[in-house]
Amino acid sequence: MEELSHINKKGEANMVDVSAKVSTERRAVASALVRMKAETLAKVKENTLNKGDVLATARIAGITAAKKTPDLIPLCHPIMLGSINVEFNYKGEDAITITANAVTVGQTGVEMEAMTAVSVAALTVYDMVKAVDRGVTIENIRLEEKNGGKSGTYKRGEKNG
Repeated sequence: MEELSHINKKGEANMVDVSAKVSTERRAVASALVRMKAETLAKVKENTLNKGDVLATARIAGITAAKKTPDLIPLCHPIMLGSINVEFNYKGEDAITITANAVTVGQTGVEMEAMTAVSVAALTVYDMVKAVDRGVTIENIRLEEKNGGKSGTYKRGEKNG
């Protein structure tokens, strides 16, 4: 089993030194699921909620959050995002799947940026619909795929070395 990279020899938390790493293209895809009442999802689809366009607001929130990831997660490196894309798909009559795709060319990956984007986008959906549905749940925030860097490619559901 590999050692935790954010722990120094004294057992203290520290930022990983990536200064000697080669810059490569790195990509990460993360997802989250937001469940709500069917009536609430219908209002989201019809854009009839008082707060405005739920998905447009959540998309901007997710993009903004990805750019602020190192401000939120203490040992996360500030990186230059080349791209962050946040998409929404309706799943059945009561759920929205949120997917974020982050890309950079750099010395460290973009998994945390993609996961932060879907997390904040999901929280924004909740904030936008809570007046009509306080029972909304946010589920399965997870990394779906990443590639680039020393550790190579990871895809959820596949055997990854």
